[in-house]
Parts: sequence; C-alpha cells; structure tokens
Amino acid sequence: MRRIIAVLAGLFLLLGSGALTACGGEREAGASGGGLRVGYQRFGGLSLLKARNAAPPGTRWSLFESGPALTEALKAGSVDIGQVGEAPPIFAAAGRVDFKIIGTSAPVPRGEAVLVKESRGFRSFKDLRGRTIGLNKGSNVHWLLLRLLEANGMAAKDVQVRYLKPAEGRPAFDNDRIDAWVIWDPYFALAERPGVKILADASGLANNREYVLVSPKALKDKPDQLTGFLRQYRQVTDWGLANPAERARILAPELKIPEDPTRRALARSAQPLAPVDAAVGAELQRIADGFTALELIPGKVDMRARLDERYSGIFR
Repeated sequence: MRRIIAVLAGLFLLLGSGALTACGGEREAGASGGGLRVGYQRFGGLSLLKARNAAPPGTRWSLFESGPALTEALKAGSVDIGQVGEAPPIFAAAGRVDFKIIGTSAPVPRGEAVLVKESRGFRSFKDLRGRTIGLNKGSNVHWLLLRLLEANGMAAKDVQVRYLKPAEGRPAFDNDRIDAWVIWDPYFALAERPGVKILADASGLANNREYVLVSPKALKDKPDQLTGFLRQYRQVTDWGLANPAERARILAPELKIPEDPTRRALARSAQPLAPVDAAVGAELQRIADGFTALELIPGKVDMRARLDERYSGIFR
C-alpha cells in the first residue's frame, strides 16, 4: 500500500509541476507568427484536442497547473486563448486582465468536491466548523467553499482556510496538515482511495462550468485561426463524449495518470460545450458579487461585459 501511495504521489506532483510548462518545445516558437498560443490545464477539454493532435497546424501549447496561473499568462500576453473554471475569470477581471469569454460548457457540479479522511469522523460539512480547509485561491473550488458555508449557515470565520496549490494540497491532505481538501478533477480522482470520503460536491450549489477565455488582440488579429481552432475543439469534444472508453485511453498518457482515475474523472466531469448568453452572464455576475461582498476581490466587476457571443454558433 505504501508503494502504491508513493507512486500516486509522484504522479500527482508531476501533474502539478510548475505553473507553466512548454509542451514538446512548441512554446519556444515564440509569440510571433500566425498560430494560436493555447493555454490549457491537464484534464480540461483542451487536453483531448492536444492528445489527439487535432489542433490546426502551428498551434502552440502551454501547460498550467490552475486557472489563476493561466489568466496571469493572458495578462502577460503570452497566450491567446485558454480554458479555466468559473472563479478565475472573476479574479482576473478584478485584477484588470483584458479578456473576453467566448464559450462555456454544460454544468460540471460533480467534478469538484470536499474530501476528508473517514478516520476523522466527519459526517457533514458542518462538522468542519473550526477546522482547517485547503483549497486553491481564486479557483472554481473557492466559490464552492463559499456556497457550502452559506448552505450550512456558516460564515468564512467559522473555518480556517489554507490557500494551497494542487501540488501542495495533496501532501497536506495525506499527512493530516489540513482536515479537508476542496479540489477538482483529475486531482480529485487521483486522491480517491480507500479511507477517503467525499463529504460534499457542488451538486445543487455551483454549476462549475468551464470557460473559454481569449485575448482581445487575438480576437482582432487572429479571427480565422480562432474559428478553425474552435471548430476542431467542438468536433473533438463531441467525439470524446460519444466514445468515452477511447477518450480515457487517449487522455491517460497526456494526463500522465493511470487510466482508471482518468475514466472515473471523465465520467463525472466531461461535458459538452455551450455558448455564452445572458443566463451565463447572470450566473457569473452572481459569483462575482459574492466575492465582492466578502471582500475577496477589491470591488464590483461587470462580468456581463466580458462575454462575447461572436463564436456562439460553433458552441451550440
């Protein structure tokens, strides 16, 4: 058992090694040229596109550990397009990062969860009052924590929050330096093992959508490249949903994790793409207003103004 845990820990650390990694030397090509510079996270919908080598020629990929790291690259102008969860766009907007949201996904509420050790005896989220909870600041699970606190009649002061990147959260959880870990797939699936309990997921609390962000400069300078890329993205996503076994087989080597947790994570987290619209804008605005009310961002941000529907036909 110790050997299995050690192997999984090594795989997990590989997943989280560094905020930004050049893939296959492609990043060395630089920012110039006509190909799109794509920021992706392992397991996000873009991972399948990369794993199948289905992106248009000239596409350059950069790997990120989390959504906040990817939005920092958008701010720096080092990527043209990327995919993140529901909270990173809000923190990025509060940080005055210039971007537009051009697409989303169907809800993925079961793809993020609060994990605890069964041996600790926690039976409900309320049992975490006064306890230490680890999560990645500014990510989708940050919003889940706030919704769980609200749903259980608790306030932020009722728990102790430790902000940990995924690669930091797993060893902290394994070694009982935190009482609970709020995490998303595939890190969620990797952490599942005998003795680990799902205390709660986002069902009924948060939609946990994925969002496609693009820089205004790319919208202006690379419209044809974006159109071609997004069409391939849609086609490969639909293929993956229709062929789940083959999808897991192809993605596992790309994710550098075993096929079993890959399959388990995809079964609950892979969803079809969807266009952005007024309802999506209202959903994002509610999340942003919640962060503002708790002073987690410095002021009110207008998320509706960040939506751009010009590519909605591809996402339908």
